[in-house]
Formats: sequence, structure tokens, C-alpha cells
Amino acid sequence: MSSKGQSHDKATLAFYATEAAAYGARSDGIGVSKSLTAFLAELPKGAAVLDLGCGAGRDTHALIEAGMAVTAVDGSPEMAREAERRLAMPVRVMLFEDLDDVNAFDGIWANASLLHVPRSGLPDVLARVHRALRPNAILYASFKSGGTDGRDKLGRYYNYLNADEVSALLRAAGRWRSIDISQGRGKGYDGTETGWVQALARKSGDSAFQPAALN
Repeated sequence: MSSKGQSHDKATLAFYATEAAAYGARSDGIGVSKSLTAFLAELPKGAAVLDLGCGAGRDTHALIEAGMAVTAVDGSPEMAREAERRLAMPVRVMLFEDLDDVNAFDGIWANASLLHVPRSGLPDVLARVHRALRPNAILYASFKSGGTDGRDKLGRYYNYLNADEVSALLRAAGRWRSIDISQGRGKGYDGTETGWVQALARKSGDSAFQPAALN
């Protein structure tokens, strides 16, 4: 593996360790992501899906109910335990930079998770995501927008990528057949409205391609 930048933020992990129960309780009262329908429309029933940064398991449950074969992971042990209580299934504790699967998934759902990866670590993490997808597989990822990284009022780190940055980072991570970028606005756990960037990308069918970030 090539050298890489910092791929997780300790203060953000500490926040989720402290707030896991409250975050999970809030999540219980919120509907699933509006983008989940579009993601599921690209996948057959029984598809192998990685919920990368599953939080308390809200969307994980919807993926399972839709007939997907779901693997759920989260970088926070405390949040993973919250998800396990709700899902009655194991949730793997794993940091993004430790993703080492190869051609393993038909889809990766990274809803409001990769937005916490420090900018210096994003090229390596996205290359790992690309490598974990099977040829022609689907990735969904969402980011708070802004153009300059920083922290919210709760102290959580965000890379705050704009649409052009998301597109460029994905293209540098590997070969895609298509990348669809959309934008909107919404509120997060801190109650502050921000811009959002959503990416729905289909990996190329050329499984021989290896991005430069991975050796």
C-alpha cells in the first residue's frame, strides 16, 4: 500500500463515542435517506451491499428489508453496538483506511460518512472503496459542501467538498462508467442547514484497472 494522509479524525470519533446512544435515539425517529430509493433501483435483490459508516443502522435496516445481503461497518465501536442492538446482527468495527476488500460488493452505501475523512486521506480511502466494488457495481456517497474543510459547532470534522471536488476525487480513485452528481440542502445532527453533494457512480466493467493510489 502506498503512503497516505490522515484518514480519520480522533475528535470526531470521540464525539460519536459519547453521543452514540443519543444519536441512535434521534435516528430512530427519522426516515431513511431520500437517496436510498435511487441506489436500490440500480441493484438486484440479493446484491452484496456494504453499508460503510452505518451509524445506528437506520439505512442498514432498510437495505436488509429491500432484500440486500448487507455488511454493516462503522469506525465507532460505540455506534456499532447501537446498530447491533437495533439490527440483531453483527456490525464490524472498522476505520475507512482499513477497508481491504477486493471485488467484494455489488454496491457500497456511504451516506454521510466519508464526509468525515480528512482531505489528505480521501484519495487512499476512495481508491479502497473503488477496489472493494465489483466491476459494474454502484457507489453512493454524500458530503456536506463548502469548499474548505473545518468543524461544525459540535466539534466534528468535515471535509466540506464542493461538487467539482467530489467528481475529481472519484475520477482519480479509479475508472467509472458513470458519475452522477446532484446537490441539495438539508440539516444534520447539529440542526444547522448546509449544502449537500450526492454522488451515484457505477464502476467500470474493466476489472483489470488498478488506481495509482493502491500498489
